[in-house]
Amino acid sequence: MTTGGEQATAPAAAGADARRSATRAVVGRLSWGLADQAASSMTNFAVGIYVARSLGLAAFGVFSLAWVTYGVVLNVSRGVATDPLVVRFSGVPDTPWRRAVARSSGTALGVGAATGAVCLAVGLALGGRVGPAFVCLGVMLPGLLLQDAWRYAFFAAGAGRKAFVNDVVWGVALVPAMVVAARVGSVAAFVLAWGGSAAVAAVYGCFQSGIRPLAAGAREWLREHRDLGYRYLVENVSNSGASQLRAYGLGAIVGVGAVGVIRGAELLLGPFLAVLMGLSLVTVAEAARVLRRAPHRLGPFCLLLGGGQAAAALLWGGALLLVPDRAGEFVLGGVWSGASELVVPVTVGVAGAGLGTGAAAGLRALGAARRSLRSQLFASACYVAGGLGGAAVAGTAGSAWGVAAATVCGSAVWWLHLRSALREHRKETVPDVASAGRKPSPK
Repeated sequence: MTTGGEQATAPAAAGADARRSATRAVVGRLSWGLADQAASSMTNFAVGIYVARSLGLAAFGVFSLAWVTYGVVLNVSRGVATDPLVVRFSGVPDTPWRRAVARSSGTALGVGAATGAVCLAVGLALGGRVGPAFVCLGVMLPGLLLQDAWRYAFFAAGAGRKAFVNDVVWGVALVPAMVVAARVGSVAAFVLAWGGSAAVAAVYGCFQSGIRPLAAGAREWLREHRDLGYRYLVENVSNSGASQLRAYGLGAIVGVGAVGVIRGAELLLGPFLAVLMGLSLVTVAEAARVLRRAPHRLGPFCLLLGGGQAAAALLWGGALLLVPDRAGEFVLGGVWSGASELVVPVTVGVAGAGLGTGAAAGLRALGAARRSLRSQLFASACYVAGGLGGAAVAGTAGSAWGVAAATVCGSAVWWLHLRSALREHRKETVPDVASAGRKPSPK
């Protein structure tokens, strides 16, 4: 015969076990996100280092322009294809997830084909040193975007291990491709090596998922998710577009070599950025799960997320200041001397961005696309103004400090909008709960 105390403790113990299991599941998904992004970022880091050492500062600047352009196109694809997928199909049953992934990946493939054609035409028109790099980028964009789409699809399903394996395949395919590119010795060859190895991983993603991208479903996907997709498109493009405008403007004001110096300083933050971007793969999906299960915990979750990333960025930047010049020159070659002088402002900027990502994840989970868009537009405008204004006043270092100040200001705006969105969400849900518990009055 059980006592009343035993009956009371059994549900409590069961609840504690459930909470521990949920915590372990979250930690597991975050861990796979970090592992996946570590593989992806280390691949990108290796490419950047290899190009910087092999081709010198000016050629590295050209490669950086192609890289920044790819970042803009990637954010277009994420805005209309994979961001709505993560928000609306994270943790859903397998059948609707597969149907959504087929259309989402088809949309990413279509974006790659369309923007690739534009890059191809622009590259042919430009010619010179920059044109061939853009021609090769245009050819490689469909594979690059499809590979990224598989990663987000796997994380939406909570299968981060598959995303990690896919990025490992990319890294393995990249090794022989980079060896061949080094023998050719041109920026175009390195772009082809980088994009071609991504295409190998994209094809492998089809076998991993057992899903064929449905390009014919792109129109239906865009129509069904236009309430989120178009706002996320503008938001993402304003973010990456700001980086592109800053890079082009910096090249015009200071010189193409300055673009290479900034990129070199960012490469020094590469291992930490792997953490930052790895978490971003899963934070929106996790924030959406927190919102469904315990809405009152969303704010603290986002604060812990953003604050932890900002603190980690500052620690990593502090460690970089202790790196001896000989070691830095071994890694970056001639790019080190200029890049090492920008460690402090670049670290401050990355810390500000890390703090803002916590609020951004919360706004995405709430589906507050309008507030998210306003925050991003403000942050992007500050980024361009700070980057180009600083370059005009004090050259490359002025641009780095201007971006750092702009990033911190933008982060503050993200958090103000999240606070307002959380307040609105509470107002919407509390009346519903109250009315559900109220008995109907007799007539």
